[in-house]
Amino acid sequence: MAHKTNAARILDQNKITYELKEYPYNEADLSAINVAGKIGLPIDQVYKSLVVRGDKTGIIIACIQGDKELNLKSLAVLSKNKKVEMVPLKEIQPLTGYIRGGVSPVGLKKNYPVFISSDIIKQEKVAVSAGLRGLQIFLSPLDLISVTKAQLAEISD
Repeated sequence: MAHKTNAARILDQNKITYELKEYPYNEADLSAINVAGKIGLPIDQVYKSLVVRGDKTGIIIACIQGDKELNLKSLAVLSKNKKVEMVPLKEIQPLTGYIRGGVSPVGLKKNYPVFISSDIIKQEKVAVSAGLRGLQIFLSPLDLISVTKAQLAEISD
């Protein structure tokens, strides 16, 4: 039985249907492409959560398809910042409550703004981290958008 993470408890509270999927992970390769292979989903259904800091707004969470790159310029414009940059690894856990390779857009320490790549609505279901390495949440994109109060945006290349 998979662990109930903070993210899973929040989905329960919001009566959102989801599935937890455990998989063996390798500390040396926490890439979304590796995760997709382990959980048996195509990479375009596996979304990674990136922690970014804007010069005006502070912390922002960006969720994009696992094989894409975050377009920092687009995110800066959409989030009303002059520039945004990736947060250093050592700051991820204190800011989000999650470790690298286990950052979920659900159940963050604070209610940070969440931007999700707009291509997510083409998917029937997606996987995001459940808040631990080796554990993914499968859920509908609309439920993910709803529970994170995310803004859809063209933020990946």
